[in-house]
Amino acid sequence: MTASLRVLAVTNLWPVGDSFRGIFVKEQVEALRRLGVHVDVEVVAQERGKADYFLAGQRVRKLVQQNQYDLIHVHYGMASLAARFVHPDIPRVLSLYGSDINVGWQRAFTRLGKHGVAARIYVSQNLVDNAGDPDGHVIADGVDFTLFVPGDREQARAAFGLPAEEKVILFGGHPANEVKGYDVFSDVLKELSGRGYKVRELVLAASNQPRSKVPLKFDAADVLLFTSRKGSEGSPSVIKEATAMGLPVVTVNVGDAEKLLNGVTPSEVVDFPEPWGEDESRAKLIRLLADRTADVVVAAQQSKTQRSNGRERNSWLDSERVAGQVIKVYRQVLGGNG
Repeated sequence: MTASLRVLAVTNLWPVGDSFRGIFVKEQVEALRRLGVHVDVEVVAQERGKADYFLAGQRVRKLVQQNQYDLIHVHYGMASLAARFVHPDIPRVLSLYGSDINVGWQRAFTRLGKHGVAARIYVSQNLVDNAGDPDGHVIADGVDFTLFVPGDREQARAAFGLPAEEKVILFGGHPANEVKGYDVFSDVLKELSGRGYKVRELVLAASNQPRSKVPLKFDAADVLLFTSRKGSEGSPSVIKEATAMGLPVVTVNVGDAEKLLNGVTPSEVVDFPEPWGEDESRAKLIRLLADRTADVVVAAQQSKTQRSNGRERNSWLDSERVAGQVIKVYRQVLGGNG
């Protein structure tokens, strides 16, 4: 029975204050709870610093001694260090998200933490391939389809003081986070302005912003322009949220963007020009992204029914459906007795 499952989630990805870092882990935990799984959460590192990856093991062991958990679900490779030597009889499931596989020094710690885990969950197939783990499960993070529901565009624009005649381009992150490529995003907007388009940026991640207000920004925008660094993403949550909101997407080819936007129209995935890293290839990427952004905005305007068909195409990303897949992994690990 699902109701009998008791799980300890150990993670260094968890939203604190007005930060949305790790919101996808929190929302997966909430979906599991709605399906009857008892989940306790132990957050490691973050405010305590990196040393806590090694110090948190004592807290995890204490929780295990005080509670009868069926298994431990570790989110992110580095966090696995805190649960590695807890109890040999309690199986561990490890979810991997991107940088813990793609970034060299983190990959080394992840490889150490993977030792002895009963099952590994990757958020995209490309991470399975990068990790060389054919036995890994591929389960993308879900989206709360009850929160991300398309609303009224005019009301959303009024809420942010955005004029109706301008094309609003949504940046899917915080400008200070270098991984999200705000410099590329900004240069694309300059390119569009130089071509005569009236464009305005809207930043998704902002201080003192409740989670409930995030869908309004998707409603207010004409397109999500996603410009993360090459090799930096596993399965971008913001692309999933945009499709749930029916917002067209233009993105560089990172993570599982091609899978997420397969059949979603109008939307575009733009490959990084090769050889990447030269000024010429960056300039070409700027032009390509500007071309595709203009095309997608025009196509969305011409639709008489909806901005994009993303919500229908990606209904498989509903958070409770995804949680159901996670529960299946739990049951496999427990020998079908979960």
